[in-house]
Order: sequence, then structure tokens, then C-alpha cells
Amino acid sequence: MARKPQNKITKFITTLLTWVGAALVYFAIFSLLFDTPAEYELRHSTDKMRAEYEALSNRYDSLNMVVNNVIERDRNIFGILFESTPYDFNSDYEQKRVALHEKLLGQSKSRMLKDLNVQTDNLEAKVAMLESTYSTFQSKLDSLDSKSNNIPSIQPVINHQLTLLTAGYGMLMHPFYRTLQSHQGVDYTIPEGESIFATADGVVKEVLGKTSTSGITVVIDHGNGYTTSYSHLQKAKVKRRQKVRRGDIIALSGNSGLSLSPHLHYEVRYEGMRVDPIHYFFMELTPDEYQKMLRIAQSGMQSFD
Repeated sequence: MARKPQNKITKFITTLLTWVGAALVYFAIFSLLFDTPAEYELRHSTDKMRAEYEALSNRYDSLNMVVNNVIERDRNIFGILFESTPYDFNSDYEQKRVALHEKLLGQSKSRMLKDLNVQTDNLEAKVAMLESTYSTFQSKLDSLDSKSNNIPSIQPVINHQLTLLTAGYGMLMHPFYRTLQSHQGVDYTIPEGESIFATADGVVKEVLGKTSTSGITVVIDHGNGYTTSYSHLQKAKVKRRQKVRRGDIIALSGNSGLSLSPHLHYEVRYEGMRVDPIHYFFMELTPDEYQKMLRIAQSGMQSFD
């Protein structure tokens, strides 16, 4: 008779342990598959913070690219025009950028976002200051004497939509030799017979004929160390030693010489050295248009001559 109570106790303990074990297994499975309210809130907050951080990082990098391009424009153009030292906000930018990232990694996420917001706001302030500076530079340029008219500062074709530029300055694939070669000007895809304009006041130095690989070419000496050339023309409308003014029609576009298709090849030289013509379009381009033209020029992989 004593065994019955003992069996009942054993059965009860076994059943209890079974239910406890089942509960633990159920809890473990539930925890793996589902978040608690606190965990869900924490995960949601973390995902939101990560998205904000990525958006701010992209915004910061984009603004920094704009600043670098504007500084490059200042160095290549306004340093020459005004004999001034270009802006140099961060000569050791890369070291500062690494230090900033290390500092951010050691902070809490909320503090990290706050600091990144401050850095981005500061960068936006620099962009605004640079744009204001260019307005000042433009006013100074407008107030200069007649020598400013001898600096090539407009595009040689009508290109309001910025869609005609198809090849930029630098190493590009040659259309005939199929090798990378230095392309020391810019190409505009333009139908034959369109007007080509002088980009500054000057005197026609040369008019080359069809026998040249560059085809019919007009070279203008603008003084102050500047010359420009316009190649692959259909017809020159000026003669050697003829004086021209900025905006005068000097030729008609064509496809002469070693040319893949109708286009204009335009070059700018300063003190005998070829330079990137895009940096000299400041008179008719806003900062946004300048950025767009740089992107278009950098996207081209092949020249037309």
C-alpha cells in the first residue's frame, strides 16, 4: 500500500518535468522566431538609425565631391585670372577624414548621428560660401579692363542643354587606332554647317587646310599667353591676321581630317601648354552646370579624332 503514494509522486514529478521541459523548448523556439516588444523596438530603432547614418554619409560624400570640384575649378581658373591663392580648406583632408571616422566609431549611435549632422552642416556652409565667392569673382571679372575679353571663357558652340559635349580632356580610346591616347581638348558632336564661335577676342594666327589630320582648323591668338584652336571644320570664315571678337562666327562645323563623324575638336593653350577647356567655360556656366559638364566629360570613353 505504501507504493501507491510513491508512484503517484513519481508520476507527478515526471509530468511536471515534462511540462517544464516543453515550456522551456517552446520558449526557446518562440524567442528564436519572434522578438519581444522590447527587442522589436530596439531592432526597429537600430535599423532606423543605420538608415539615417547611411543617408547622412552619402550626403556628406556628395557635398565633399562638390567642394573638391569647385576647389579644382578655382585652382585652374581663378588662380590664373586673379593671381590669387585658391581656397585650401583641407590640405590634409584624407587624414582628417580618417580621424573623423575613428572618432565616430568610438561614440554611441545617437552621438555619432549628431556629430555627423554637424559635419554635414559645416560642409554645406562651405559650399554656400564657395558659391558666394564665385559670384564675387564674377563681379570682379566683369569689372576688369578690356584684357578680360582676351581670356577664352565661353563654349565655341551653342550648347545650352550641355548635351553636345561627348568627349573630354584626358586619356581616351582613339577611334581609329583603338589605343588609349592623350585627348588634349574636348569634342562636340554637332551636325555639319553649324556656327562655330570665337571664345575670346584675338587675332587669327593660322587657318589650316584639309591636308592636316585635324582637318580645316582655325587657330586664334588671344594674347596674354592664350590661344585656342577649332578643328575638323567644314569651312573657315576668317583669314590669317584677321581680328575677331568673342562670339564672332569664325567657321562652320564639319567632318574634315581624321574624324569619326561630324564634330568640333576644341583646344585651349596657356603659355603653350594645353589645358582642360572645361575650366574656361565659367562665364556662361552656373556651379551646377559646371558640375554636370564635368560628369559628362568624365563619362566619355572614346574621342572622335
